[in-house]
Amino acid sequence: MSTFEFLLLVSLLGMIILYTRKNKKEEKEQVQASDVICGKILTAEEQSALEPDTILSILKKGNQDFVKGAVTVRNNSERMRHASLGQHPLAVVLSCLDSRVPVEDVFHQGIGDIFVLRVAGNIVNEDILGSLEYACKVSGSKLILVLGHEYCGAIRSAVDKVEMGNITSLLEKIQPAVNASEDFVGDKTSANPAYLTHVCAENVKVSVDNIRAKSVILNQMEVEGTIKIVGAVYDMETGRVLFK
Repeated sequence: MSTFEFLLLVSLLGMIILYTRKNKKEEKEQVQASDVICGKILTAEEQSALEPDTILSILKKGNQDFVKGAVTVRNNSERMRHASLGQHPLAVVLSCLDSRVPVEDVFHQGIGDIFVLRVAGNIVNEDILGSLEYACKVSGSKLILVLGHEYCGAIRSAVDKVEMGNITSLLEKIQPAVNASEDFVGDKTSANPAYLTHVCAENVKVSVDNIRAKSVILNQMEVEGTIKIVGAVYDMETGRVLFK
C-alpha cells in the first residue's frame, strides 16, 4: 500500500467515525427529548375526575419506577410557570422530617403533583390537621398518605424516652405507638431494629387513626368516599414503600 493510499484510508476511517458519533449524539438527544415530561400541571377538572384508588395506584406505580431507578426528566422551569397559576395536587403525604426520604422522588412525582407535610415522627397535631384539611377540602386532593420509615430517629428517641426542650412534647405523641407494641416478641429496646420497625408501623396506624378521630371534615370526606386515608412505611435499604 502506497503512502497516498494509506493516508486516504485513514481519512475515510476518520470520516466514518465522526459520522457515527454524530448520529449517535442526535439519537441520544432525540431519546432524551422524548423522555422529558412537559410542563403541564394537573387541572381541577382532571383532579376531580380521578378516584382515590386510582391515585393510590399512581403512587404505587411511581414507587415501583423509583425502586427500578427509572428516572424521569421533567421540564421544571416550564412546570413552575404553569404551577404559578394554581395547583391541584393528586394527594397529600404526611412524612417524617428525615432527609433520607425524598418524598416526591419516592413516588416519582414532580412540581405540582403532591402536597408534602414533614414533621419528625410523622405525628399529627392541630396544625397538621389544618394543613390536611386545606389540601383535601380546599385544594381537592383525594388521598392522604401517612408515610413512616425505617431507622427513624424520632421513633428511637420515643422508645428511649428522651426528654429535651420541645422535643419532649413531640415524642409524647409517639408514645401511644410504643404502648401499642407491648405484644412484640423479642427485645423491646432501641437496640433491636426489628422492634423499632414494629413501633414505626404502629406509629403510622396511630397517625391514621388520629386523622380520622380528630378531623370531622376529613373523617366525613372518607366516609363519603371523596378521599382515602392510608398508611405506609418506607424501606430505607430498597426504596420500596410498603402500604398498610
